Amino acid sequence: MSLKKTVLYFVSALCVLSASAKTPSKWSDEIQIPFTKKVLPNGLTVIVHEDHKAPIVAINIWYHVGSKNEKPGKTGFAHLFEHLMFNGSEHFDNDYFKALDKIGATSTNGSTGFDRTNYFQVVPKHAIDTVLWLESDRMGHLLGAITQEKLDEQRGVVQNEKRQRENEPYGKAYEIIAQQSFPSDHPYSWLPIGSMEDLNAASLKDVHEWFKTYYGAANAAISIAGDIETKDILQKVEHYFGGIGSGPPLAKPGQWIAKRNQSSRFVLQDRVPHARVYKAWNIPSLKSAESNTLNIFSDILANGKNSRLFKRLVYKDQIATDVSAFLYDGEISGVFYIVATAKPGQKLDHIETIVNEELTRLIQKGPTKEELERTKVSQYSSFVRNLEKVGS
Repeated sequence: MSLKKTVLYFVSALCVLSASAKTPSKWSDEIQIPFTKKVLPNGLTVIVHEDHKAPIVAINIWYHVGSKNEKPGKTGFAHLFEHLMFNGSEHFDNDYFKALDKIGATSTNGSTGFDRTNYFQVVPKHAIDTVLWLESDRMGHLLGAITQEKLDEQRGVVQNEKRQRENEPYGKAYEIIAQQSFPSDHPYSWLPIGSMEDLNAASLKDVHEWFKTYYGAANAAISIAGDIETKDILQKVEHYFGGIGSGPPLAKPGQWIAKRNQSSRFVLQDRVPHARVYKAWNIPSLKSAESNTLNIFSDILANGKNSRLFKRLVYKDQIATDVSAFLYDGEISGVFYIVATAKPGQKLDHIETIVNEELTRLIQKGPTKEELERTKVSQYSSFVRNLEKVGS
C-alpha cells in the first residue's frame, strides 16, 4: 500500500435529524429474557440469568464511571485505572489474566468508555467461586496492592497504546472531532485514552481518590449468566461482596448538549492511503426519544449495501470505497457521524456534496416503507443473534 498525503475534512454543526422515520413499532413477539435482579444492602446491583445450554458462566461487572468523570488536566485516568485493576489486589497480588487462564477462562478483559468501565470473563461453571472472590477482592481491597512501580508500568502501557492508535491511518480523527464538537470543559471533549501530559501527571494519590470515590459497591452492577442456579448464585454474591462498602453518594449528571451557532471545519493532512471525510453533529443523549430514531436513520442512510449513500457513492458513482453512518449516544450528550472514504483521485468536495444531497432528501421526504421495515428487521435480527452468546 503506497502512502500519500491526503486531506481529512471535518464538519460539525447543530442539526436536528428528526426526519420522517418513525420510531420502531413494538414487535408482536417480544423477546423474553428471564432474570432476577437484587440490590444488596450495600447498594450492589446483582442481575442473574440462567442459561443451561453449556457448562459455562459469564460474569460482567460494570462500574458507573468513565472518562466523563475526569476533569481537564486529569484525562485518561479512568482507562489507566482499568489497567491497574488487572495487576493484583491485597489478597491476590498477582496477574489477573494469568490466574483466569489457569482456570480455563475465555474473553477475559475490561473496557473503558465515556460513561462506564466494565470487567468481564467467561469461565467453566466450576470456577465461579474463584472469579467471584477475585472480583470482590479487587472491588473491596485494591489499594494496598497498588505501588508506584505498578502505576509507572501501566502508565507506559497506556501511553504506548495511545501512540499505536495515533500512528494508525486516520488515528487522530476522532480526537480532533471530540475537540471540535464540544467546549474544552465538556467531559466528551477528550477521549478515554487521555493526553500524554495528563497520563504523566497521574499519581498514587489520584489512584486512591478514584478508587474511593467511584469503586464502591453502590456504584456497580454485576451480571451473571450461564449454567447456574439463581438462589445459589445470589447467596454466593452476598457472601463475597456483601461486606464491601457502598462508597460515597454520587450525583447523577444532567444532559449537556453542546450549543453550536455555526458549522466548523478542520482539515488534517496525513500520510494515509485514501482521503476521508467525517461529518459530525451534536445530538441528545441515549436517554432521549431521538436515540432510536437516529439509529434507524443512520442505517437507512449509510449502513450496509442497501443504504442510500452506499448505493450512490460506492455502486452508482463509484467514487468512494466505503461509507457509514453511526452515532455515539452517551449518557449526557452524543454525536452523529457520517464517514466516507474516497477512491484514489476523487475529490472530497464532490463526495461531501452527494452526502449532503442524500442527507437532505432523507430528512425532507423520510424513508420508504420498505426501507423502514427492512432496517427494523435487520436491527431486530442482529439483536437476537447477539443474545445467543452467553456473555451477551
